[in-house]
Amino acid sequence: MKTYFRLLSFAKPIEKFAIPYVILTLLAVVFNTLQLALLAPLLTTLFASGSANATILTKPAGWADVTGYLNYFSQQISFTYGPFGALKFVCGVIVIAVILGNVFRYFAQRIMEDFRIHTLLNLRKSVFNNVMDQHVGYFSNQRKGDIIAKIASDVGAVQFSVTGTLQVVFKEPLQLTAYVFMLFSISFKLTIFALLVIPISAFVISKIVKRLKEQATMAQHMFGLMISYLDEALSGIKIIKSFNATEAIKDKFDSENVRYSDLGRKMARRQQLSGPVSESLSVAMVTTIVLYGGSLILNHQSDLTGPEFVTYIALFSRIMQPAKALTNSFSGIHTGLAAGERVLELIDQKPEITDAPDAVSITSFNHSIRLENLSFSYPGRTVLKDINLTIPKGKTIALVGPSGGGKSTLMDLIPRFTEVESGRVTIDGTDVRKLKMESLWSLIGVVNQESMLFNDTIFNNIAFGLPDATQEQVEHAARIANAHDFILQTEHGYQSNIGDRGMKLSGGQKQRICIARAVLKNPPIMMLDEATSALDTESEKLVQEALNNLMKNRTSLVIAHRLSTIQSADMIVVLEDGQINEQGTHLELLQRNGLYKRLIDMQTFND
Repeated sequence: MKTYFRLLSFAKPIEKFAIPYVILTLLAVVFNTLQLALLAPLLTTLFASGSANATILTKPAGWADVTGYLNYFSQQISFTYGPFGALKFVCGVIVIAVILGNVFRYFAQRIMEDFRIHTLLNLRKSVFNNVMDQHVGYFSNQRKGDIIAKIASDVGAVQFSVTGTLQVVFKEPLQLTAYVFMLFSISFKLTIFALLVIPISAFVISKIVKRLKEQATMAQHMFGLMISYLDEALSGIKIIKSFNATEAIKDKFDSENVRYSDLGRKMARRQQLSGPVSESLSVAMVTTIVLYGGSLILNHQSDLTGPEFVTYIALFSRIMQPAKALTNSFSGIHTGLAAGERVLELIDQKPEITDAPDAVSITSFNHSIRLENLSFSYPGRTVLKDINLTIPKGKTIALVGPSGGGKSTLMDLIPRFTEVESGRVTIDGTDVRKLKMESLWSLIGVVNQESMLFNDTIFNNIAFGLPDATQEQVEHAARIANAHDFILQTEHGYQSNIGDRGMKLSGGQKQRICIARAVLKNPPIMMLDEATSALDTESEKLVQEALNNLMKNRTSLVIAHRLSTIQSADMIVVLEDGQINEQGTHLELLQRNGLYKRLIDMQTFND
């Protein structure tokens, strides 16, 4: 129940929906019950019209004898307007009760639908917001498909089972109570007997739905795996085709799909079994009541009249509908709670990297970035060891070295995408852990090897960090990035859609759009992570020229795979096994005849 109430907390303000829903549902239940209760006076009027020995009824003494009151008023109307007049009156009241009952039920359902959508909106917003607040390293340890499944599928399951159950849990017990009250009003003795039979149905149904929650949890996990496989297959379609791995990927997805389908089949069978079982049990119970009640009447052991007994049977047969809805909702709620626990698990995930309570904003960069005694490790592997490095304002610092030397990790530590293990990173003498991260990020522009673009227009991709940018500002940034000319050649210019992850553009074009995006942001610090390594020679030349334009009058930290692109850097830092092996200018490092010289010779030889 703790999970259930936590999920309902996303429906606040609940009273906005609950109060009108309760009022409308109460009215709907009253008129819905009245429809059946009026059967007694209707049948009494019909039977009495042909009987010379009709009993003169007196006004009931007890307020709970609803059927007695209805029969009494029906007979009074019959005395005044005749039997046919009474029949018309009773039929009219039944029609009005049906109309009003359905009108109130309709508006109650509308309010509940608004409540459901409102809850879904808040829940999905909270999940997505919390995911986006996680530090960058969090996503390295998570399956993207599993996160997508929680936001899409699990939240939907919560909407239709948990919030839907709330409607059933309030309305159906209320309707059940109204029916039971009417049954006691007609016959106390017969109702006591009937209530002893009902728990048998509840016991059988509870046995059927016992394992549904466990199966639902497993089903949601399998669905997340399928989404992950789907995402990987779509993202890596070229690699899959080139390695002739299409059939293997199909088999992998099909295997998981079969497991998920088999489990879904078992859950469906268990859920669908509750309906026929409860239906059969309800018929058996009605039959038992007819036999028992009929024997009492035939043996003159009951005060019930024929019309009252027929009304009683009609009411009792309807009592199984709310009881059945309750049992079905309890089987459905297990699926919703299992999904809800996965959603809440995502909401409860706390970011490992957050602003310190006394963090301050930084608005400018004036002197230098310093890395002091910096060390960092991944589980089982040390990446950086005792790094000391100063990056003066306005200078270009290049990081080079063998793969796995810690270059990208070092770059990620500056904007706190990853947290330092020991030592510290300072900007203008202030530890970055004492700065508000959003203000820190506002000073930094990033261009990675992988061009991350969005399925949107070229204009919106360039203006991503500055939504209020004008056409002139965007075009100016594109010119600096050597992108303006090819943009004009696209179908709709700056309003051309570039497709998923920019698939309609070449690698060099995508990279220049990313550079234009960084130019428009105009940050004082630039971080370039192998921004030209995946390009052909012609594209590399255009992109490198754009990068040179981007780095003018900025502090730049560059990771370079092609060493020819960073020979003009103010300082080159050579990393090997997580340590600074050597540092200096291009000419200084060549003269030392160390690791940098060997790397240059290797690339020259390969070229």
